[in-house]
Amino acid sequence: MKLQSFARTAAFVFLTLTLLVPISYAKSAREIDASVDTALERFKKEVFDGGKMVSKAKGVLVFPSVIKAGIGLGGEYGTGALRINGRTVDYYNTITGSIGFQLGGQVKSVYLLFMEDTALKNFRSSDGWKAGVDGSVALITIGADGSVDTTKTNAPIIAYVLGQKGLMYNLNIEGSKFNKIKPD
Repeated sequence: MKLQSFARTAAFVFLTLTLLVPISYAKSAREIDASVDTALERFKKEVFDGGKMVSKAKGVLVFPSVIKAGIGLGGEYGTGALRINGRTVDYYNTITGSIGFQLGGQVKSVYLLFMEDTALKNFRSSDGWKAGVDGSVALITIGADGSVDTTKTNAPIIAYVLGQKGLMYNLNIEGSKFNKIKPD
């Protein structure tokens, strides 16, 4: 009986996250751009050489608020913008599903820096790009002493994830799917 109840709850959470979250969090282009502006300012202040990395990037995809929630089954959703030379060129959403022990939720900001023209071109020409499948992404992590792992900063695509307390440790964006959207 408990297993059936858990399965129903997990199915409800999964359906809610996959069907309703994208609808309830749909934003206008103006709202997305304002959120991206704020998120980029935070990135430049909190990440070592953040401003330098953004200026070197061929394109920067920013998801200011990616919401993750789950009870057994989980999911993530967020909307963001791709900027090239400081100008928004496209809007995207990110969706991820997961199964396993999980309970609760969190909000994070995700930044993908395209350091090579080819990586950016492949991303933009894809129809539903998936991290780890359509392109390898080097996730920058922090050490126990707060230092940033700079050995990955020469990768074609670099990802940073900021939580409420700064750069987050031991995360994974493999399997995250990025889809082009047309906000209001």
